[in-house]
Amino acid sequence: MHTARAAGEYDGVLRDILQAFKYDGRRVLARPLGAVLRSAGAGLLHDADCVAPVPLHGWRRMRRGFNQADALARQLGPPVVHALWRKRATPPQTGLTAAARRRNVRGAFALSPLLSQRSRRRWLAGRVVVLVDDVRTTGATLNACAAVLLEAGVREVRALTVARATLPSRSTQRAA
Repeated sequence: MHTARAAGEYDGVLRDILQAFKYDGRRVLARPLGAVLRSAGAGLLHDADCVAPVPLHGWRRMRRGFNQADALARQLGPPVVHALWRKRATPPQTGLTAAARRRNVRGAFALSPLLSQRSRRRWLAGRVVVLVDDVRTTGATLNACAAVLLEAGVREVRALTVARATLPSRSTQRAA
């Protein structure tokens, strides 16, 4: 992944809003969060060919009722292309170390089997794709997705998230 940008830090009010959006099903928040994301990511979006939401596994999407990354991507302007597929369910990344997060998502993503060869040529081959998700911590999920897109011939992958979280330091983890 070449460039990553977040609209803000994952704490305080922004964290509360994102949790209400994601876990409480407050889909109405997609529009204002998308506006914030569009503004913060204007430089990444201006010459992008499309945006690709980070996919949820089918079971998680069914339980949640929607994919928050897709809801955000639809607010950004460029065409939304569902280029990626989550091949296997992974445990939530919350509470995992950076190394554990990378292991957790290794091999979890592939190109969508629903994406036709024509769509691959139109939207991916030699193109600039912006990956969209709600929160970036270590970037493990975004990097795993970017690797699949680059292997498929995407020229450049950028990442845009509403918030950026930081893992607690080892001393903070021990104290907790």
